Amino acid sequence: MNKIITKCPVCGEEMYIVSLRCPGCETEIKGTFYLDEFFKLSREQLNFIKLFIKNRGNLSDLGKELNLSYPTLRNRLNEIAKTLGYPVEEERVDRIEVLEKLERGEISSQEAIKLLKGGEER
Repeated sequence: MNKIITKCPVCGEEMYIVSLRCPGCETEIKGTFYLDEFFKLSREQLNFIKLFIKNRGNLSDLGKELNLSYPTLRNRLNEIAKTLGYPVEEERVDRIEVLEKLERGEISSQEAIKLLKGGEER
C-alpha cells in the first residue's frame, strides 16, 4: 500500500480525503476527512517514533539501539515536533549545538558548562 500524500503535488495545498470504503462489504462514505498530523511524518520519522515508544522514551536506550548520540536524537525529536506543528524552543537547539561541539571535541567540558548556563563562547 502507498503512503497517503498530504500536500498537493501541483499547488502545495493541504490534501484531505473525500471517500472511505470498506473492502469487505464495499460500504462507502463520502465527505471531507482531514488527515491527522502523523500523516505528515516521513517513513523514517514514523520508524523513529515507534522505536522511541518501544524504548519508553529512554533516549539512552534508543541511542544504543540506533547507534546515535544524544544530541542527534534530540535533533530528530525536535524535527518531528516541528513537523507535527509543535513549537520548538530555539534555546533547546542552542543546547544541542553545544553538546554536539562537546562531543566532537571542539570545546571543553568547562566551556560547555559555561555556554549551557548562558555565558559567551570563547
